[in-house]
Amino acid sequence: MGLGRFGGGLGITRWLAESGAHVLVTDPADKETLASSIAQLQDLIDTHRVEIVHGPHDPKLLNDADLLVVNPAVPTPWNHPFIQAAIDQGIELTTEIEIAYRRLDPSRVIAVTGTAGKSTTSAMIHHALSTAGHHSILAGNIGGSLLTRLNELTDDTIVVLELSSAMLHWLWAKSDSPPTGPAVACITNCTPNHLDWHGSDEHYAASKQLLAKAVPSNGHLILGDTLADWAQLSESPTTLIAPTDALSACAIPGKHNALNAAMALAATQAITQSDDPQPLIDAIRTFPGLPHRLNLICDAHGVRYYNDSKSTTPQATCLAIDALSEHSPRSSIHLIAGGYDKGSDLSPIAQLAPTLAGLYTIGATGQALAIDPNAHHCITLEAATKQVINNTKPGDLVVLSPGCASWDQFTNYEQRGDTFATLVKQLTGDPACSSKP
Repeated sequence: MGLGRFGGGLGITRWLAESGAHVLVTDPADKETLASSIAQLQDLIDTHRVEIVHGPHDPKLLNDADLLVVNPAVPTPWNHPFIQAAIDQGIELTTEIEIAYRRLDPSRVIAVTGTAGKSTTSAMIHHALSTAGHHSILAGNIGGSLLTRLNELTDDTIVVLELSSAMLHWLWAKSDSPPTGPAVACITNCTPNHLDWHGSDEHYAASKQLLAKAVPSNGHLILGDTLADWAQLSESPTTLIAPTDALSACAIPGKHNALNAAMALAATQAITQSDDPQPLIDAIRTFPGLPHRLNLICDAHGVRYYNDSKSTTPQATCLAIDALSEHSPRSSIHLIAGGYDKGSDLSPIAQLAPTLAGLYTIGATGQALAIDPNAHHCITLEAATKQVINNTKPGDLVVLSPGCASWDQFTNYEQRGDTFATLVKQLTGDPACSSKP
């Protein structure tokens, strides 16, 4: 149910087909929208091991089904008529992440979740382990499918999984026999998000808490200090990461990233049981950052441009501004924000406007964000980039940190960030500007 364009649907479709199953894929998107994904399955389609049906999810498609693999992106799945039809017919439900997770040794898994910082923390952990000489695989919500990499696993492999709230729901809420939890679990923070999927703040938080509850008693739970009361949810030893634990001198800016680094250090120490943390510390400090996460894309005519397109929550945007203002005055920062409306409270972004050089708003939420005289409603990213470049002077900083999802104007946050980098390069005319992070 749902092929999608991010790799998970592709991975599970190919894995099932190559395991001997006949796979019927139902996706409401048309052939043109899914062209790239379909092309990667063409060999299976040609040999009739995979069939793709476009259009609404028709319950009649379930008549011969033994298993329904649900795309975790489907919101409020407990209310979806297609999923309910499968339940009524006694068809087993699962997801790509559950099938992959059940093929792992949980004692060699580090799972990471949180409203903000989970991608960076996951990648930091993977980078530190790999740099320090451990065989590590990074997978889960960060992209792709772990099922395509199962052949890389050895007895010594440490799998780092970034898990979304939806993935957690499917792993540990819906199953009658949920899998054993990971050896190490990290939860960075939890603030309201994805109300369109969960339906309420309470359900979102409860889904995050599932990870804490899943950690076995001989595992290790690592929490951001704002979640101190979540320690009671687990029988495992728990470490709280407080501001005093922040790991300094990291390659990527911001106090929040210093806290992410401290969590990564705690996780890597817990899984390796290392007596000497220094190699892990040194490795974490060299982590260069992830694409679209506060990347400096260029310095054109004395103005620095940052791509933080991965910022899809107001909290993430505020963290980006805080990070940049550690070394530059806020009055020199131009912020481009706005996008798809997930139902989040965007007032923290709107309230930044009077402290900044300017707030330039885009997308479906743009008008609601532009409530201060220092805010400019630009509608599109191109218009915002043009206006901000006209308003900058040497020494200023420009950051795309939308605080919203991208789906109103872009396929995903990567496309949004790449578009911004390309616009900056074109509009500044500076050949030194690179669209690469």
